[in-house]
Amino acid sequence: MVERAMLIGITLPEEQASNTRSLLDELRELVGTLGIEIKHERMIAIRKPQAKLLVGTGKADELVKEAQKYDCDVIVFDNELTPAQQRNWEEAAGGKILVIDRQEVILDIFGKRAQTKEAVLQVELARLEYNLPRLKSAWSHLSRQRGGGAIQRDAGETQLELDQRMVRTQISRVKIQLRDVIQHRGTQRKKRMTVPVPTCAIVGYTNAGKSSLINKLCHSDILAEDKLFATLDPTSRRCPLPSGQALVITDTVGFVRNLPHRLVNAFKATLEEAIVSNFLIHLLDVGSPEIDAHARTTLELLNELGAKDKKIITVFNKVDALWEKSAKQDLSIRFPDALFISARTGEGIQQLQDKMEEIIEANCEQVRLLIPHERYDLVARLHREGGVRKEEATDDGFYLLGSVPDRLLPLMQPFIIS
Repeated sequence: MVERAMLIGITLPEEQASNTRSLLDELRELVGTLGIEIKHERMIAIRKPQAKLLVGTGKADELVKEAQKYDCDVIVFDNELTPAQQRNWEEAAGGKILVIDRQEVILDIFGKRAQTKEAVLQVELARLEYNLPRLKSAWSHLSRQRGGGAIQRDAGETQLELDQRMVRTQISRVKIQLRDVIQHRGTQRKKRMTVPVPTCAIVGYTNAGKSSLINKLCHSDILAEDKLFATLDPTSRRCPLPSGQALVITDTVGFVRNLPHRLVNAFKATLEEAIVSNFLIHLLDVGSPEIDAHARTTLELLNELGAKDKKIITVFNKVDALWEKSAKQDLSIRFPDALFISARTGEGIQQLQDKMEEIIEANCEQVRLLIPHERYDLVARLHREGGVRKEEATDDGFYLLGSVPDRLLPLMQPFIIS
């Protein structure tokens, strides 16, 4: 367990210092999520990355002394470190200070947040793949010996080989278990699709208010907290739209800049809900100073997941906390089709619901129906799978005005009136 951290952000030659500062601020929030106190921060610009320590040995010694001065027991790099660089840094610190990078911080947060079997397996797989090339440092205290005419390996290397074999076996086991869980989720999805209802997934940067929005829309009580990665597992809820149109909305895991690629792969099963949805709600925190970077990160990850061609509603959340009204005007110009809402107060929710209905109804036929009393099963089905704007019981049957999905048109055709 570590308690006091020193954060380091390195500006590489092709990067800007402002981007490093922004990422370091985000790293501070990530580390704070783990309950670790931030004692010191440093930003460094380098002309050329060094293979051994990323920075020069003189600068490395200076940073280690600063960490010791502030009594830090962990140094956290925002930049990704190779296993060799991580070992070299811990050697430079005399083995008394732990050295990790952003990837490990995110893995630790995911490990704490995982609840369901699928999320636990996904985190375990990402952790095992991350640790495999780093096992060597666990046995660096055991030396290698030479003797006779051949190289003889002592207990240290033997144990390293055993550990590597064990981790590879664990990776294979977790992949098999995860495959079974994915198949089970696929079966659940197929069952849900037997009653075809339009689906929507809420995607966006972590802590943008996705869970709060789904609670507001669906009158549910999903965990919604002001912290990073509060949601790891996809959660689906039925959303009653004003027209009566049925819709299922799914809450997904939040994105973050520099998300470890192995986590993107591991969480593809979780993010599949975004891929198979009819359309997406891209939620952004209107008050974030890095709103452009957050939007770009989400769209890049959606592209990587194969969901870039989905219909996307861009929504800016938390307008109730926006002090500068000019910021809203600026965003309205840059994102002319975007909506502005507050999941907390309900501002703009009606406009969002209207937009959702508009997308759904684009694939539906707007009709008037007169259905006989003995065919009330069709009325019930239209309520369940379509949208009913008006319903009136008459002597001749049920008069309905609503949206009929294409798949139901053949059934409803005999009862359509002009």
